[in-house]
Amino acid sequence: MLTEIYAAFKHDETRSLNDINTNIELPKKRSRDMNKVVTVSKIFDNQDFGYLKITVERPLRLNFTVNDDRIKAFKEGSYFQSLAISKKRKNKADMAKEIAAGKALQAEIEALLATLQTQFHDKPVIKNRDEFDALITSAFKKAGIKLDAALKKALLAPGGLAEKDPSADVCTDSKGMPEADGDLRDTENVPLPKGITLPLPLGYENKTTNKGKVDKSALLGLVQAHCEQYLKDEVLPYRPDAWIDHSKIKLGYEIPFNRHFYEYEPPRELADIEADIKGLEQEIMAMLAEVV
Repeated sequence: MLTEIYAAFKHDETRSLNDINTNIELPKKRSRDMNKVVTVSKIFDNQDFGYLKITVERPLRLNFTVNDDRIKAFKEGSYFQSLAISKKRKNKADMAKEIAAGKALQAEIEALLATLQTQFHDKPVIKNRDEFDALITSAFKKAGIKLDAALKKALLAPGGLAEKDPSADVCTDSKGMPEADGDLRDTENVPLPKGITLPLPLGYENKTTNKGKVDKSALLGLVQAHCEQYLKDEVLPYRPDAWIDHSKIKLGYEIPFNRHFYEYEPPRELADIEADIKGLEQEIMAMLAEVV
């Protein structure tokens, strides 16, 4: 039967259960309609099983303030703690000197944060990172404390003086582009565009063709507009600030059996289910009586 269906190679071929002559057993007291017609064969293109795994990003939004809780969190963070840990290992005198310098810097930062805290006593949180950045940069400059990149990063990060806030302004990089919030990152599997030609070029990075190497921007050129349309139709109505990181797109294949082969059958009547349960209860009670 299977070889006959395979050889016929027909799409959506149907047969009755009588024709199939199925030998799958049903539970007792249940019958099967042998005249029921079911689909026994479907034909798909390779493209039907391909998909693009896209990474959907959403922007990082933070608010900032200087209070007891955030100062405590900053001081317990790895950056602040590392200031009083020496990286030197051979010379104990140098180690002690470095630790002393680190502790002195810790004390200066604590004192400055305490001063800033008084300014925020009756002030609402700042919801723009650039505004807060300018404020602390000015404060550190006036205090004569070097505000290097690592210190600034620790101060402006969640777990420092920042806290995630969906109502805050979007945090942007030096080029004015929104920064992604890793906690809000999601992925979507998008079917391949209709009519796309196989085989597909692999890779996504821009590399020039050299000595037979594939131009890894080729696939992105074929699917980028398709993915953007999916984002517009399926994501933006619910998350209008989302975007796709096209550098992370991946190509995959799967056979989604439920999508292609599942046929809905209405559930049995509750009265029939209840009768079966009562019948099973009676059988169990009879078996227990025999044991006793």
